[in-house]
Amino acid sequence: MSEAEKKDETIEIVGIVPATRHALFEKDPAGGIYLPFARGFQSDISFFVRFHSLASGNEANTADLLRRTVHDVDPSLPILSLRTFAQHLEANLDLWLVRAGAALFSIFGGLALGLAVVGLYGVKAYSVARRTREIGIRMALGAQAGAVLRMIMREGSIMLITGVALGLLLAVATAKIVSGILYEVGALDPVAFTVAPLVLTIAALIATWLPARRATQVDPIQALRSE
Repeated sequence: MSEAEKKDETIEIVGIVPATRHALFEKDPAGGIYLPFARGFQSDISFFVRFHSLASGNEANTADLLRRTVHDVDPSLPILSLRTFAQHLEANLDLWLVRAGAALFSIFGGLALGLAVVGLYGVKAYSVARRTREIGIRMALGAQAGAVLRMIMREGSIMLITGVALGLLLAVATAKIVSGILYEVGALDPVAFTVAPLVLTIAALIATWLPARRATQVDPIQALRSE
């Protein structure tokens, strides 16, 4: 085709489709133009076949059906590779690395959350247990066990709310920094920002309530003698 013919050539637009990512870590996919097969030679072509209804476990029968269909169209066309979409994803090295990294970070995150819960429980339990003598004095002066328990829980709740608020602020700031290495996860992931504070809050409340309740059940005389 001459240069003049190329300049006079026109292309008819028959549809518009969204931009497609061709790389796993491609954030802003570039636009493209899909042309008919007749406009250019290709040594190999990939087809994605979707069935409206396909029972699970019929992959082998479906593969035989596709091979027969291609053979009926042109017996000389070779089928180099035929696999399901799940097999295609499993064979993708980049996706495997992402999944392995996600699993590794999930394990580390779970361990960190568990250590935080144990540490928080230990600190709160120790701080409340140290107030056993104070609780004994209050009860010896006529304070009711329920009133003392509510007072300790209220003080612990104030500290807990303050700590959770500061922790969320630091988490938001940190998430903005590491958002560049996150894949398909927002910097403010609602699951992470809900589950972690909820678990820590429950652990702190239990760590405050158990020793406080145990201390209110101790005889005031014994509490006064304890250190």
